[in-house]
Amino acid sequence: MLNDKGNNIRELTLEELQQYFETLGEKKFRSQQVYEWLWQKHAHSFADMTNLSKDLRQKLGENFTLPALHIDATQYSADGTVKSRFKTHDGHLVEGVLIPTDERKTACVSSQIGCSLNCKFCATGYMDRKRNLTFDEIYDEVVLINQQSEKIYDKKLSNIVFMGMGEPLLNYKNVLRAIERISSPDGLGMSQRRITVSTAGVAKQIRQLGDDQVRFKLALSLHAANDLKRNEIMPINDTNNIKALIDALNYFYKQTGNEITFEYILFKNFNDSIKDADDLIKIYRQVPADLVNIIEYNPIEKASFSKPDEDVVEAFMSHLDKNRVNARLRRSRGKDIDAACGQLANVDTVA
Repeated sequence: MLNDKGNNIRELTLEELQQYFETLGEKKFRSQQVYEWLWQKHAHSFADMTNLSKDLRQKLGENFTLPALHIDATQYSADGTVKSRFKTHDGHLVEGVLIPTDERKTACVSSQIGCSLNCKFCATGYMDRKRNLTFDEIYDEVVLINQQSEKIYDKKLSNIVFMGMGEPLLNYKNVLRAIERISSPDGLGMSQRRITVSTAGVAKQIRQLGDDQVRFKLALSLHAANDLKRNEIMPINDTNNIKALIDALNYFYKQTGNEITFEYILFKNFNDSIKDADDLIKIYRQVPADLVNIIEYNPIEKASFSKPDEDVVEAFMSHLDKNRVNARLRRSRGKDIDAACGQLANVDTVA
């Protein structure tokens, strides 16, 4: 069993834990106790499992590892946003954000350490991808951010967005497995309808989401509404052009009926004209999208983009409104601690 699964105890199902305890001659309920410590009581070590005997905890430590994520540093924004730098068991660093509003408390979580897509406006895009986060590391991100929300705001998380570091659909299995644990009654018990996975546009995997009948929401980071401009800022568009993405999104919706959102960052003198708005409207009308999030750009050191003037933003939004596009202007949160959209990029080190 251990050879098949490796020695991370959270790789084991409840049934496999039961088999393990049977080999020790332990009672069956011990496996349930351990499972609760792993997924509901959020133990970070076997020593935390205080209703087990010292001898049994020692045996678990000899046979398994529990490579939990830990908070390495925390920053607090003037607007209430909290950014955390997490450290993995092998010394890598990755960031996640708690975004509070009066109505909701949202965790923005990462799926990879770094990113391979090289989007020209995103700080993470200038990092190398070190590795994928495992499903239990993603789960730990949510647990730790939820604990922050309860401590600071006395409220549990209401929403989760996979909009942090990395491309979720290039870590497909771990992201889906993490969401299963997050939404399971013996995990965090959060409704998948409150979870949004954001992708830069991996058409094949968008279709796979449809085939897998997922229940969470999907957001496409569009950011340019024609292939020429999108190729310039998002290299992934070379192999996943806008037509391919429109087809994949329609397939996803046909299979699931789940909510689809477009995300569109406005860049000064690049994608903020009325002609650009018309191109966006054409795409919007080809997909059963619920919403277009128009996002305020957050400057980063390595990119030369800047925010449009406020009157240009207002004209763009007004044009969308006149053409019956359900659009919302999303103001940035956590800019003063580099926690806003596109700013997550802690230099990764291995201890």
